[in-house]
Amino acid sequence: MTITGWLQIGVVLIAVLLLAKPLGLYMARVFAGERTWLSPVLGPVEKGFYGLAGVDPDQEQTWLSYALAILTFSIAGFLALFAILRLQGILPLNPQGFAGLPPDLAFNTAVSFVTNTNWQNYGGETTMSHFSQMAGLTVQNFLSAAAGIAVAMATTRAFVRSRASALGNFWVDMTRATLYVLLPLAILVAIAFIALGLPQSLDGSFVATTLEGAPQTIATGPVASQEAIKQLGTNGGGFFNVNAAHPFENPNAFSNYLNIIAMLSISLALVYSFGQLVGSRRQGWALIAVTLVLLTAGIGGVYWAETAGNPLLHAVGVEAAQGNMEGKEVRFGQAMTALYAAVTTGLSDGGVNGMHSSLTPLGGMIPMFLIQLGEVLPGGVGSGLYGMIIFAILAVFVAGLMVGRTPEFLGKKIEAREMKLAMLAVLILPLAILGFTAVSAVVEFGVSAINTPGPHGLSEILYAFSSAAGNNGSAFGGLSGNTPWYNTTLGIAMLLGRFACIVPVLAIAGSLATKPRVPASSGTFPTDRPLFVGLLIGIILIMGGLQFFPALALGPIAEHFAMLAGQSF
Repeated sequence: MTITGWLQIGVVLIAVLLLAKPLGLYMARVFAGERTWLSPVLGPVEKGFYGLAGVDPDQEQTWLSYALAILTFSIAGFLALFAILRLQGILPLNPQGFAGLPPDLAFNTAVSFVTNTNWQNYGGETTMSHFSQMAGLTVQNFLSAAAGIAVAMATTRAFVRSRASALGNFWVDMTRATLYVLLPLAILVAIAFIALGLPQSLDGSFVATTLEGAPQTIATGPVASQEAIKQLGTNGGGFFNVNAAHPFENPNAFSNYLNIIAMLSISLALVYSFGQLVGSRRQGWALIAVTLVLLTAGIGGVYWAETAGNPLLHAVGVEAAQGNMEGKEVRFGQAMTALYAAVTTGLSDGGVNGMHSSLTPLGGMIPMFLIQLGEVLPGGVGSGLYGMIIFAILAVFVAGLMVGRTPEFLGKKIEAREMKLAMLAVLILPLAILGFTAVSAVVEFGVSAINTPGPHGLSEILYAFSSAAGNNGSAFGGLSGNTPWYNTTLGIAMLLGRFACIVPVLAIAGSLATKPRVPASSGTFPTDRPLFVGLLIGIILIMGGLQFFPALALGPIAEHFAMLAGQSF
């Protein structure tokens, strides 16, 4: 590790922190229905959409109606995207003449983008037409992100309102998230990406002649526009197979900075919006502190592991000072690769600028562990916030047990119903990850897809299901995921990770909204102080991560000790 590397990392984190307050305040005004500087332009457009859809923006929904709305909307999005992918061969804007996707791959891809996962069992430049990329995948990048933000806002209102039965209107929240937040930012970031060298074209592939005189087919297309919303919406699915390691997606250090800042900006700012809307900015900063402590630890862990290098190479006399550069782009180096790897997995983004399978065993374990913590650091847009709220509820419950008081969070009593639903939301992740991993590790059609036997092979499977259930989308590499078994099971894991969490979260919100908001007293445990920050970090590590330790011990940890002993797989 070097001072220069840490300065590069620090510049990004400081930039994101500086954006959190102004962007958070702006989003708080948007979702409170207040006038913003974009209202004169977008207000009539917003009303026009409501009129076309027959939506009454003043008609609010109970938690159940809100949940049914998001489920219905997601099913419609899945069917539309599935149809586009299957019929790709006869649809327009297909200059390379790509055929439609097989049913299992179309299912996996449609589920992936609707759930904001963006797991890709295909190479984008060799599989997807421009129409599929723009009308299918990019549209879902906007809509799945907007749906996550909507759920977060509904959950926030549960702490704002007292003795209320409604949580807002899903259609209004989703429309505002798209029109006022995602679309304007995506336009600005796309223009910046074009200026930095990313292609934005409807042309197909072209053939270039290499220095050796051989022909080379180079794919291009509407890259900048997809890259912008891919990062802002924490989607992560790349236009190219190697994602942000490709020079057309991420050509230089400045584009790399912008990629990471775009990834973090909305998710972190939403946490500040939460504090603003509930009337406690200190609470927002406390949750941001939890995020930054754990995320910085993850960044430092990956950076240390990669600069320490590969023990097997050290044993044969390779210079240790170079660290591990396998799978990394020289234009980014170890520091910015470590930052990208930790941020993309602490979020639910899934984009990569280096190959995670080529990280050292411990360096690869940390991104996997960050996913397994529940994608709350700061997590996907919206989903990270409501995931953090679930952990906060668990934390105040533990605090209540220690002092013998009914737990409270932001003036709302946390009782048996909320705790049961919170545990349901937390336990769905290990159930999906460990359950599917266990089966895949013993059946022939699961094991035959791994590239490297032994502990690394188990890590390939464990990472895949962690990424799918965590709605992350990044891949460890090596696993041949484009098979009927993995396309189907990974798709099911994505659905569970998204909707089996959203429904209990909305049920908790509905329950809390009906309760009166109790004023803080001398016996109230303050949740905006360092003591709570420490407690919440502990709860996330124990409830989110400890249950995965046995599996990690059999995978990356076992591989690490085997490498120290001079064994390779």
